[in-house]
Parts: sequence; C-alpha cells; structure tokens
Amino acid sequence: MTGTTLDLGPQTRIVARLAEAVTDEQLADGTPCPRYAVRNMLGHLLGLAVAFRDAGRKELGVTTDTGPEAVLPDIGPGWREELPEVLDELAEVWRDPAAWTGTTRAGGVDLPGAVAGAVVTDELVIHGWDLARATGQVYAPDPAPLRASYDSLLAAAADPDRGGGIFGPVVPVPPGAPLLDRTIGLSGRDPGWTRPA
Repeated sequence: MTGTTLDLGPQTRIVARLAEAVTDEQLADGTPCPRYAVRNMLGHLLGLAVAFRDAGRKELGVTTDTGPEAVLPDIGPGWREELPEVLDELAEVWRDPAAWTGTTRAGGVDLPGAVAGAVVTDELVIHGWDLARATGQVYAPDPAPLRASYDSLLAAAADPDRGGGIFGPVVPVPPGAPLLDRTIGLSGRDPGWTRPA
C-alpha cells in the first residue's frame, strides 16, 4: 500500500453501525479473539481509533506510545457516543495524504505513515468481522479496505521474519473461498467461527 491513500470512511461507518447494534446483553459475550469479550473488542476499537487518529496527525504521545497489550481494553459509560465520533475523526485524518507520508508511531512502534495506514486498515476490517461474528450481525466490509487488507496480510504471511500472520498463525482457507474468508484466514482466524451456543 506504499504510496497509496485509501478512504477509510466507508469502513469506519460500517464498524460504527455494527457497534451501534450491540446490545448491553451482548457485551459479555465471547469473540473470535479468545482474550476479548465484546466489550473488550469495542474498547480495543476505541483505543486503536484514537491511537491511529493521533498517529495520522503525527501527534505523538501517550495515545501513540502505549502498546496494545499493555492492558485489557474496555469501554466506559459513554462509549456509544464516543466510538462513532472517534471513528469519524480517524477517517477524516487519513483522508489527508500527509497522514500516509513520513514517519509516525502507533502502539509504541515507529513506522512509516503508509505502514500505519495499512495497519489501521487491517484493524478495521478484521475487528469489524470479529464484532459482527460475535454479535450475530451480517458483515460486508467496504471493498477497497478489504482488498488492501488482504494484500497486506498476504505479504505479511509470506514474510519469513514474521513467522505467520499479523494477528496469529494463518488458518488455511480454500483458494476459491470469498475474499473476506481468505482475508480472515490470513489474519489467523477461522472464517467459520460462530458464537458459542
């Protein structure tokens, strides 16, 4: 994705709609991320939206210096208003080509702007799927971020220095499977994951 910008707005709106439909009763339910309940996934989405918003602005500090594993993410009482607002801000920042250039920091790691853009794209696509699956919602990611996420995850999986997928070991998926399933498999998730009964 180097040298390319991508409008994240359609994907952030999809994630915001998924979050809006989550009921209070679903907050404690499991997700495809073994450590995360739905509330933790929502907290992670909120935290990454803030971190990558600030990374895109090159406003480095606490939000961009904290690693994702520092603490189990959670939501506060105002998350229903805060998450869509921060997702909108994230999309707006990354519409500026300057966000995709130079060097920035996210999760305590210095990285090129284009790489940060690729990472946040992956996060939005994959965690959108996580949230949809965990709450029984239909998920159709925006096609451009989905394709970009597939391409970056495929490259990461082929990199011998990474030792597999970004989010976990690659789950084999038939070559003729839908692009979303192949992307989810590259992320280290089973595309057939369903909510526990």
